[in-house]
Amino acid sequence: MASTPDRQTPRLFSPGSWTEASRIAAILRLETVGGLLLLVSAVVALVWANLPGDTYFTVREYHLGPASLGLDLSVHHWAADGLLAIFFFLAGLEVKREFVAGDLRRPRTAAVPIAAAVGGMIVPALIYVGVNLMQTDRPAGALAGWAVPSATDIAFALGVLAVIGQHLPSALRLFLLTVAVVDDLLAILVIAVFYSNDISLGYLAAAMLPLAAFTVLVQRRIRSPWLLMPLALLTWVLVHHSGLHATLAGIFLGLAVPVLGRADASDPDSGAGLADHFEHRWRPISAGFAVPVFAIFSAGVYIGGRSELASALSDPIALGVIAGLVVGKPIGIFLTTWGVARFTRAELDERLRWLDVFGVGVLGGMGFTVSLLIGSLAFGEGTTANEHVTLGVLVGSAAAAVLGALILGLRSRAYRLMYEQEGLDEDGDGIPDMYQQEQQT
Repeated sequence: MASTPDRQTPRLFSPGSWTEASRIAAILRLETVGGLLLLVSAVVALVWANLPGDTYFTVREYHLGPASLGLDLSVHHWAADGLLAIFFFLAGLEVKREFVAGDLRRPRTAAVPIAAAVGGMIVPALIYVGVNLMQTDRPAGALAGWAVPSATDIAFALGVLAVIGQHLPSALRLFLLTVAVVDDLLAILVIAVFYSNDISLGYLAAAMLPLAAFTVLVQRRIRSPWLLMPLALLTWVLVHHSGLHATLAGIFLGLAVPVLGRADASDPDSGAGLADHFEHRWRPISAGFAVPVFAIFSAGVYIGGRSELASALSDPIALGVIAGLVVGKPIGIFLTTWGVARFTRAELDERLRWLDVFGVGVLGGMGFTVSLLIGSLAFGEGTTANEHVTLGVLVGSAAAAVLGALILGLRSRAYRLMYEQEGLDEDGDGIPDMYQQEQQT
C-alpha cells in the first residue's frame, strides 16, 4: 500500500493554487517588457550624462510647475515624487491582493516571504553600516545611506527572472514577487519614518479628506476617472506638502481599492474588485513610462576616466551599497527562509533544493528604483555621495543579475522538467493536474 504524505509537515514552495500561478505568469509577461525598458533607460541615462556638455544635468535640474502651489519642482523631483507614486499605487494594490485574495491570506504561507523580506532588508543594512564603520575616511554623513541596499526592484528582478528563469517553478516566482512587494512596502515605511522631515500634521490631516472620499467611491465600485483622478491628485499634493514623501500617497490610494468583487452574479463587478481594473489600466503606464522616466533622470552619473571610476567605487558609500546588495540580500533572504523552515519544521517541496532558494535570493539583490530614491533622500540630489550611491546600485544590481543567472542556470534542466510537469493537464479541463492535487490536499 502506497504511503500517503504527512499532512502535518508544512511544505515550503508547494505549487499553490492555479489562480495564483496563472496571475504570476501574466505579471511576469508584463514585467519582462518593463524590465527591458528599465535597462534601456539606465543605459540612456549613463550615456547622456557622460556626453560632452551638461545637457543631462541641465534638463534634470530644470524646474517647472505652479510655484503658487509650492510645486515648482525639478524634472528629477517630478519623476521621483510624481511618477513613482504610480509605481507605489500598483505596489499597494499588489500587497492588498496578496493578503486579501492571494495565497498569502493564509498565515502559514505568508510567514515565509514576509520573514524573508524582513531579513533581506536588515542584513544589507547591517553590512552597509559595517563597511562604513570600518573605514576611517568615510564621508561625513555616510551612515545616512544605510537603507539604500535594502530594497529589491520588482521590475528588474522579475524582468531578469522572466529571461533567465523561464522554466522556474511558479512557487519560486511567487516567492520572489512577494518578497519584492513586501520589501517595497517596508521600504516606503522606512522612507516615512527615517527620511521624512518637518511633518505637518495639518497637511497630513487634510490629505485624509480626499483619501477618504476616494475610498468611499472605490468601495462603491465607482471607477470614473473624472471623479477619482482629482481626489488622487489632491491627496498626492497634500501628502507632498505634509513632509512625508509624496509616493506614500500612492500606497495609501492602492490600499483603499477593493480586491474582492460583489457576491451578486448579476453585477458586472461580481467576482473581481476594482484592483484588477486599475492594475490593467495603470501597470502598462508604470512599466512603460513612469519607472523608465524615473530611471533616465536618476541613473545618470558622470563616470569619467578609469581612475575616477575606481576612486568612486572605492568610496565607502559605494562599497557599502555593493556589498549590501550582492552579499547582504541573498544571505538575509536565504538564512531567514532557512531559519523559518527549521523553526516550523517545514520541508522544501521534494522537487526543489536550497540552492534554488539561494539563487532567487541573489536576484533579490537587484535594487534600483527604490534604492535610487532612498539615495537621493539620504544625500540630496546632485551630491557626490548620491552619485556614488548610483554607481554602487548599478554595479551591485548588475553583479546580482549575473550571479543569479549563473546559480539558477546550474539547475536549468531540472527546472524544465518541473515546468513541463506543472503544465500537464491529462483530463483537459484547463487546470494542470498538479494544482488540482494540491488544492485537494
